[in-house]
Amino acid sequence: MIIYSNETEDLNTPTGLMRCHIFRPVKEGKYAAIIFYSEIYQVTQPIRRLASYIAGQGYIVIVPEVYHEYENPGVAFEYDKEGTDRGNCLKFEKPVSAYDSDTTSVIEWLKTYPYSNGKIGSMGVCLGGHLALRAALNPEISAAVCFYATNVHDATLGKGQRDDTLKRFQDIKGKVMFTWGKQDPHIPFAGRQLIREALEKAEVQYEWHEFNAQHAFLRDEGPRYDPALFQTCMGLVIRFLRDSF
Repeated sequence: MIIYSNETEDLNTPTGLMRCHIFRPVKEGKYAAIIFYSEIYQVTQPIRRLASYIAGQGYIVIVPEVYHEYENPGVAFEYDKEGTDRGNCLKFEKPVSAYDSDTTSVIEWLKTYPYSNGKIGSMGVCLGGHLALRAALNPEISAAVCFYATNVHDATLGKGQRDDTLKRFQDIKGKVMFTWGKQDPHIPFAGRQLIREALEKAEVQYEWHEFNAQHAFLRDEGPRYDPALFQTCMGLVIRFLRDSF
């Protein structure tokens, strides 16, 4: 589908204005919405391309700037040491409650968005994988797609590095899809097993995929990008979303 990809909306949140980037089909109609959470670098060109791909399958995709409290609207970090250090710093500076209230603000705005059919999912990569999972704690999220979600197994997201994501899996009412790279140093085998055991204990409806890949294998810039695996994973994502709504 042909899409619009240049829309933005500045939403009021409890912690200030948050710019969101909107991608949606040109064809008239109402569509399910996916809140798409970025890596620590915010809304970079690879994130925009991935959001565009999902929107082109027939979804509204809304990408919030996750560090809106600390950076001016439109700021994205470079994929270099300086950008990585800044993104990681803010990941642990922002309170978990602020990440959650951002999600609530997007959900409430989507209820008024004329192109939304009322069905909402979440998706994210890296930091965004964790945020997509936390979004699923909200009962209005029907499906969550989490790629190599960081800091779930060690509960270190946010200020104080003591998040409660693992402890709240019983709050998940929708379906969740997890995808991991076996060679990802950020989420070791023991960490993945801890997450899966918690999912089983909470009786969450979930899918679990592991591949021989490194961290950030979806990002189409840099040495870890795996185009063939990207294609495989996008097939999994589209099928999962269509089965979940």
